[in-house]
Amino acid sequence: MKTHLDAFLAARVLGRDDDWTGSIARAVDMQAAADDVVRAVVQQARRNGVTWQVIGDALGVTRQAAFQRYGKPIDPRTGEPMNTTPLTGAADLAASVIEDLTAGRWSRVTGKFDPAMRDGLSEDALSAAWAQIVGLSGAFEGHGEPEVARAGDVTVTNTPLSLEAGDYTARIAFRDDGTIAGLHILERGRES
Repeated sequence: MKTHLDAFLAARVLGRDDDWTGSIARAVDMQAAADDVVRAVVQQARRNGVTWQVIGDALGVTRQAAFQRYGKPIDPRTGEPMNTTPLTGAADLAASVIEDLTAGRWSRVTGKFDPAMRDGLSEDALSAAWAQIVGLSGAFEGHGEPEVARAGDVTVTNTPLSLEAGDYTARIAFRDDGTIAGLHILERGRES
């Protein structure tokens, strides 16, 4: 059955042998339409009382991942739908902060702090915390791609870090103005 469906879908997308641009554009349009169908089915399932666990299982993801992609959280403070769109460029901001941190440019990191962070974490405390991590796990070797998600009033990035003898996650929360509202270096596997 799946083979016939795949052949049917491919026939709807493929055109002339030399029209790859058109074929790709039609495939992208079909993918967007399929995403719209999945979103509509998930919303209908939720209206009918289906749990996020069941939806996540059907999608092959966790219930939290399903909620983050398709949910419509309500702000408990206002009763209004929450903004779920992450800050544009948050992954690049996170990479920049990590580069400054690992290069010992403490003032560049703290210069990006919002007022509450500035009051709570000095350059000296930041450098001491990084020195402690390096003392436990050795020199910084590199970082992976940040995962980005909106959480209430901030965009949270989780970036894998590799040190000589340990793996960590840099969790950085950004306000919509790009300032840092939170900075945590967590041992990988203990990110909760």
